[in-house]
Amino acid sequence: MPDLAAGSHGEGLVVSIERVATGGAGVGRLEDGRVIFVDGALPLEHVRVEITRERKRHVEARALEIIEPSPHRVAPPCPHLERGCGGCDWQHVSVNAAHDLRRDIVVDCLTRIGRLQNPAVAAGPTLPTDGYRTVLRAAVVDGKAGFRKARAHDVVSVDSCIVAHPLAEEILVDGVFPGATEISIKVGARTSERLVVVDTTERCSVPDGVTIVGPGQDAFIHERIHGQALQISARSFFQCRPDGAEVLVDLVGNALGPALDSAGKTIVDAYGGVGLFGATLGAGHRVISLEASVSSSNDAEVNLATAGTARATVVRGTVEAWTPEPADVVIADPSRKGLGQRAIDVLAATNVPVLVLVSCDPASLGRDARGLIEAGFALESSTTIDLFGHTSHVEAVSLFLR
Repeated sequence: MPDLAAGSHGEGLVVSIERVATGGAGVGRLEDGRVIFVDGALPLEHVRVEITRERKRHVEARALEIIEPSPHRVAPPCPHLERGCGGCDWQHVSVNAAHDLRRDIVVDCLTRIGRLQNPAVAAGPTLPTDGYRTVLRAAVVDGKAGFRKARAHDVVSVDSCIVAHPLAEEILVDGVFPGATEISIKVGARTSERLVVVDTTERCSVPDGVTIVGPGQDAFIHERIHGQALQISARSFFQCRPDGAEVLVDLVGNALGPALDSAGKTIVDAYGGVGLFGATLGAGHRVISLEASVSSSNDAEVNLATAGTARATVVRGTVEAWTPEPADVVIADPSRKGLGQRAIDVLAATNVPVLVLVSCDPASLGRDARGLIEAGFALESSTTIDLFGHTSHVEAVSLFLR
C-alpha cells in the first residue's frame, strides 16, 4: 500500500478514499484526523492530491495522480472535459457504479445528518446517460454558447454536448447570440417545440422553429408526461428530462398507493411547479397547488384545468405563508435547500397521514427527514433516481407516514 504520510503541498500527499460525499468528491482522512474531500476521486482509490483549501475540521483538494484506481473508473467520454468544461463531474465513473454511489450518498446523509439507523434506501431505475437533457443553461462568449469551468468563471465553448438532447444540442452548438452573456434552452422532446431565453435578442440566430425569448417577453413549449400535455413557460422550472419526470411520477404514485385508491381525496402539491404531480396523479381528486413562482403557477392553472382534477386550486405564494387545511396526502418537491422547519410545521398541520418528499439534495433530505420525524412522521423508504447522467447529482423520493 502507498505511504499515506503527508508530504509537502508542492509534492502533494497521498490519501486513501473511503466514500463519496454529497457533491461527488471522494472522502478520506488525514493523519491529524481531519476529513479531506478530493475532487475526481473514488472509493478504494489511493490518490496523490494537491490541497486547494484548508479549514479547521476539513481540507479540500484535487487529484493530481490516481496511484491505485478504482475498478469503476472509466475514461471520460466527452472531449470537452480535458478542455476544462465543468458541466459533468462524474464522467470518470462507470454508469453502474454511479447508480450505486448515489444510493450510498443518500444512505450516508440520512444516517449522518438525519440520525436514522439503517434507513431503507433503494436504487431506482437507471436512465440513459447520453442525449437526455431538454433543459440547459449555458454561458455565452463572443456570441457562442459554452459551459463554465469547474469552480471558475471561464467559459469553454463546445461543438457538442454528450448530455444534451439533440433538439437542445442544435441550439447550443449552432445558435449565435452576439452581446448575450447567458442563454436558457427548453425543448419538448415529445412535441419538438423549442425556445431559448436570452438577455439580448439583437442579431441572434437560431435554428428554424426555435422561439427567441428576450427580456420582458414570454413564450411556452409543451411536453408530454404519461400522455398528459403540460404547458411549460420560458421562465418556469421543469425537470431536465421527460423520462425522468415520468419516473418521479411513478415513484410518487407508488409511494402514495392506497392513499389515492378512492376518488375525492385532497392532495396538497407543495412547490407544485407547473403541475407535474397534480396533473398526472390528481384525476378525480381535489388538488391544492402551492407555488411561489408566478410563471409556474400560471402554467399550473392551465395544466390542472385540462388534466381532469375534480377541483384544483393554485395558491400563489410560499408554503410557509399558506394557512394549512385538512388534507389526505402531501406531495412536496422543494428546491435544493429543502423544506426547512417552518414549511415542515405548515405541512404537518394538515394532519396528513401520508407525505411524499421529492428531494434534489441528499443533505437537505437528511435535515428534512430529521424535522419530519420530530413532527411525528416516520421514514418508511427512500428511492434514488439517476436524473442527471454523468454527474453526481442525485434525487430521491421518500415516503413518510404518521
